[in-house]
Amino acid sequence: MSSSSIQNNQLQQWKDDAIASPGFSEFLQETLALTKRLFIQLQRRPSTLAAGIIQPLMWLILFGALFQNVPQGLFGDSINYGQFIGAGIIVFTAFGGALNAGLPVMFDREFGFLNRLLVAPLVSRFSIVIASALFIAAMSLVQTAAIVGLSALLGAGLPNLAGLGLMVAIILMLVLGVTAFSLGLAFALPGHIELIAVIFVTNLPLLFASTALVPLSFMPRWLSIVASLNPLSYAIEPIRYLYLHNDWSFSNIVMQAPWGDISMGVSLMLLTAFCGGALALTYPLINRRIA
Repeated sequence: MSSSSIQNNQLQQWKDDAIASPGFSEFLQETLALTKRLFIQLQRRPSTLAAGIIQPLMWLILFGALFQNVPQGLFGDSINYGQFIGAGIIVFTAFGGALNAGLPVMFDREFGFLNRLLVAPLVSRFSIVIASALFIAAMSLVQTAAIVGLSALLGAGLPNLAGLGLMVAIILMLVLGVTAFSLGLAFALPGHIELIAVIFVTNLPLLFASTALVPLSFMPRWLSIVASLNPLSYAIEPIRYLYLHNDWSFSNIVMQAPWGDISMGVSLMLLTAFCGGALALTYPLINRRIA
C-alpha cells in the first residue's frame, strides 16, 4: 500500500472521528476561529471600521447642526434635534452593518473559500453563520458606543445603566434578525452584484419610511402607516424613549401608531417577532445551501 493511500485513509478516519463525536467545545472552538478570521480581515483593512464609525458621527453632527434652530418641543420632549435623531442614527447604523453581513460570505462563495469550509470536518457548518453574526454584532456595538459617546458630548445626555442595557439588547435583536436575512440572500442570490443591488434598494427607503428622522405626526397618513409597519421604528422609538426618560417601564407608551398606542413592552415583542421570523424564514434556505 502506498504512503499516499495511508495518508488518505488517516485523513478520512480523522474526519469520521471529528464528525462522529462532536461536542460543544469543538463547536465553540471552530466558531471562534472563524470569527477571528473576520477580525483579522478587519485588522488588515481598518478603513472599513473607520468609515463605519465616521459616517454615522458625521450624520449626527451635520443633521444636528442643520436643525439646531428648530423650536424646542417641535420633536416631542427632545432637548434638541441631535437628541431626537441620535436613536435613529444608532438603529440605522446597526441595520446598515447587518444588511451588509452577507457580502463577506458572498465573496467567500465566489472566490471558492466557502467550498473549502464546507468540505472541512466541521462539527456544525452553522458555525460559519454564527461567526458572521458575532462579528457584525461586535461591529455594531462599537459603532453604537461611538454614537452614544458623541451624542453625550453634544448635549443629548445618556440613558441610565438599565436603559443602556436595554439599548444593547434592542440593537442585538435587530442585528440578529437583519443578519439572518442578509446571510439568506448571500446563499440565495447568484452573485455579489445582485446582493449589493438589494442593499442599495433597501437601505434608504427603510430609513425614510421610519421614525429615524421625524416623528409619525410629521408624516402624511400613508407614510405614517408604512413607518408603523417598519421594524426599524420599533427599535428606534424605545431607544429614543430611554434617552428622554430615566424613569421608564415596559408599560410606557413609546409610539402612537395610526391604529393605537404602542408601549415599550409591545414594541420589544414586535421586534422579537421580527427577529424570530427572519431566523425561521432563512434557516431552511441556509441549511439547504450548506448541507
